[in-house]
Amino acid sequence: QARLVESGGGLVQPGGSLRLSCAASGPIFSIRTMGWYRQAPGKERELVASIPSSARTVYADSVKGRFTISRDDVKKTVDLQMNSLKPEDTAVYYCHAYIIGSGSYSSSNYWGQGTQVTVSS
Repeated sequence: QARLVESGGGLVQPGGSLRLSCAASGPIFSIRTMGWYRQAPGKERELVASIPSSARTVYADSVKGRFTISRDDVKKTVDLQMNSLKPEDTAVYYCHAYIIGSGSYSSSNYWGQGTQVTVSS
């Protein structure tokens, strides 16, 4: 089975920056869309940003102009650069990828384990 491993969360003051990284590994033939979701306490998981290909990105209105998503198809990674962070950005952030498995492994949605981002003074 493929897996996604995230890194880069933490505590930051309002106005600060953080960079999240996610690496895919395992029996992977190719990766279609990659993205980041977040879930705040008491709220549903929501899309933050997705990158179906290196030429196209999608952002939630709440993060446009502050967050930048990028991917490296050779390294099988997706990063999220978060600038001008606000307290309302506090959440657990999850990496997502739709992976085409290699060999006998089927295609499926995969999720990382989640990384906490806390924006507070």
